[in-house]
Amino acid sequence: MAETDTERVGVRTYVPRYQRETWDRDAEELDMSRAEFVRAMVQAGRRSFDLEGSTSENESDHDDADVRGSTPGVHGLEDQLLDLLETDGYLSWDELVAGLTDDIEDRLEESLDELQQHNRVQYNGRRGGYTLVDDE
Repeated sequence: MAETDTERVGVRTYVPRYQRETWDRDAEELDMSRAEFVRAMVQAGRRSFDLEGSTSENESDHDDADVRGSTPGVHGLEDQLLDLLETDGYLSWDELVAGLTDDIEDRLEESLDELQQHNRVQYNGRRGGYTLVDDE
């Protein structure tokens, strides 16, 4: 493989649903897409194994690239879109928007719950919204 070969290719594996859900939670905690997380964990695992003290002749210098980095030429949102399309095949515009925003809505709800538990934010039904709690 040439050092400049950054062509994107798919890799598919099957794991139990609970494992994918665990990976998704871990990826979210690290603010990573599932694809970024799996790439990072595979690369980190490979670095932990000493394969007789040498690298394969098929490996190149870019194998040691930052494992948290996204795919060359692809950024966070693009990674999320690729994940959705890889998982679900053909998706309409509305399905793509829903796939991207469901995660945001879940994270927003969790964050608001956490802030309310710590008495940093409160909901005011009369005013129809959330506000900061005074630190007085």
